[in-house]
Amino acid sequence: MTPYSLHRGTAPLLISLPHNGSVIPDEIAARMKRPARRSPDTDWHVAELYDFARGMGASVIRPVVSRYVVDLNRPADGHALYPGKKETGLVPTIMFDGHDIYRGGAEPEAGEIADRVKHWWKPYHRALWDELSRLRKLHGHVVLWDGHSIRSHVPMLFDGKLPDLNLGTADGISCHADLQAKVTAILEAQNDYSFVANGRFKGGYITRNYGKPEEGISAIQLELSQVTYMDEDSFEYLPKQAARVQVLIGEMLQACLDGAKALSP
Repeated sequence: MTPYSLHRGTAPLLISLPHNGSVIPDEIAARMKRPARRSPDTDWHVAELYDFARGMGASVIRPVVSRYVVDLNRPADGHALYPGKKETGLVPTIMFDGHDIYRGGAEPEAGEIADRVKHWWKPYHRALWDELSRLRKLHGHVVLWDGHSIRSHVPMLFDGKLPDLNLGTADGISCHADLQAKVTAILEAQNDYSFVANGRFKGGYITRNYGKPEEGISAIQLELSQVTYMDEDSFEYLPKQAARVQVLIGEMLQACLDGAKALSP
């Protein structure tokens, strides 16, 4: 099974969708409890949501397998991104609802985790880095946009209802200040969606690891509440709702393109 798909664009923008995959290989699914086999914590439909960005010249990379196989937005050594807060790990054993993924005694052990990192995690990150390097060589400065989505209510991870749009730049470390200001200004100028910057979701491993604006790479994570574009119960994509939020996402991506050009030598 191919670990990922990559569309190579021409603009200084790479969109990563690390939790878009939902495939679970049969030999792994056979050890899972039935609810987990559906991979309910997938970032459903984000590839479709961001498909318009190809017309802007963006590169797009997305995986095939579910985050339950291996979480591409976690460090390969498994250390926590949010110490002191509940989170799922490199190879999760619980779902966002707190229920077990695997049947008793069927959880993956260290050797299997290492094998999943080798076959799924490393190829994705190698391809992501190669594409970032190619675009940086072409343009001087490149923006990595890490696209995510999540249910609007996940009590295990946060209290109450999540804001509609959640920007993360590792508290400003992963993104050039001018570029972050441009993107934030777009959100401040609209009244349709709630938003926060560097709130509960400050950016995962991808944002924190690759975002080095002083070296020509700015990284931004957008955690989008799924209620903005889909039915959270049935997982159905809602085109009319999606079209509305796509306009706003498009404005932010355009600001990233303009910002990257302004920052290029």
